[in-house]
Amino acid sequence: MAPIHLTVNGKLRTVDVAPDTPLLWVIREHLGLTGTKFGCGMALCGACTVHLNGTAIRSCVTPISAAAGKRVRTIEGLSRNQSHPLQRAWVAEDVPQCGYCQSGQLMSAAALLAKTPHPTDADIDEAMSGNICRCGTYQRIRAAIHRASKGV
Repeated sequence: MAPIHLTVNGKLRTVDVAPDTPLLWVIREHLGLTGTKFGCGMALCGACTVHLNGTAIRSCVTPISAAAGKRVRTIEGLSRNQSHPLQRAWVAEDVPQCGYCQSGQLMSAAALLAKTPHPTDADIDEAMSGNICRCGTYQRIRAAIHRASKGV
């Protein structure tokens, strides 16, 4: 195994793992960033969503080799003090219930707003369709994304 270099939340990191190791396990187990969650292991629920070079991806099925030399942003990298507009909107709209899916939801929403700063309901529904919330807070998630897009 050759060491793999990647930038995580702005810091250059080197890991010595098998190239087929899921990015999720490198993030959680090797880098100690436990905000990104394991949900299904099949890229169906969205709990493991992170950004790879700015694009939302499912880290549970992404091999670390695909992240070599690239930028990874996890929920810990969204902001240092929960000041990101989405994090503030999440609190204002009282989005979290159990909270398990929230890091994936936030990362998907952040990728959406980076591409579409003022999304419609249809834009939000499409971008967030791969993220499951077992508590059913979808309406609050949509409201929070709208709030963040307005900078309120």
